[in-house]
Amino acid sequence: MAEGRFYLHLISDATGTTLHGIARACLVQFEGAAPLEKFWNFIRTEEQLDQVIEGIAEARGPVLFTLVDNELRRKLRDACAQMQVPCVAVLDPILRGLSQYLGQASRNKPGGQYELNAAYFERIDAVDFAIHHDDGQSLDTIDDAEVILVGASRTSKTPTCFYLANRGIRAANIPLVPGITVPPEAFTHKTPLYVGLVETPERLVELRRNRLKSGETLDHRVTSSTYLSVDAVDAEIKNARKLFSSHGWPVIDVTRRSVEETASEIMSMFNRHHPDRMLL
Repeated sequence: MAEGRFYLHLISDATGTTLHGIARACLVQFEGAAPLEKFWNFIRTEEQLDQVIEGIAEARGPVLFTLVDNELRRKLRDACAQMQVPCVAVLDPILRGLSQYLGQASRNKPGGQYELNAAYFERIDAVDFAIHHDDGQSLDTIDDAEVILVGASRTSKTPTCFYLANRGIRAANIPLVPGITVPPEAFTHKTPLYVGLVETPERLVELRRNRLKSGETLDHRVTSSTYLSVDAVDAEIKNARKLFSSHGWPVIDVTRRSVEETASEIMSMFNRHHPDRMLL
């Protein structure tokens, strides 16, 4: 293989979302690492695991897994030991620490985080709320939001709202478009946490230009000359900052930030704003 390339096997007894996130978080710490990921999810029987082991033998490389069934874990570890490939149970240190602290053993239940309980339905409800309150929609019920993001076009409002929704937070967003007036009452509700999002004019113009190239159509109320003008966008950002300052809202500069980083900061603010509300 080319330098930095290697096979990486990710084995889960559920969707594998947690495992994939952990793997990505670790891999970014290694410069030049370029794994060819072999993703094996919903592995819950010996027959399924046999196919996985065959796959590892054909493309040998490190194995990360989140299997909880002890027999499957033992079989996978024995097979990897024979092939002399690393085999890591990524959740074990966390489970051991929690087990010691709580004084009870783990249930070893595959996919337990996806149970159809109250928390699950609360997340579904939050996603539905984000859909119906995206881009300034349904302002008449926006006071039911727990977080309201406000900012110019292409400041990552929508993806951040959906990320928050997946954490069970009802999030809405309001775009600030030159020449379009938002009803003042939309900015004065008492319960929601308002957060202003800004970005450098140059980066915002770059994002907007790329979106137009990919086929995005402009709102009929907006002209391309102002939408893609650095000076016009600079004025947009300054006006947005004035609005945020007038209401005393916290502001996040999302320039070169990932959605996850922005959402993480908002969740910290949310915890302070709603100290009695437990995130799911």
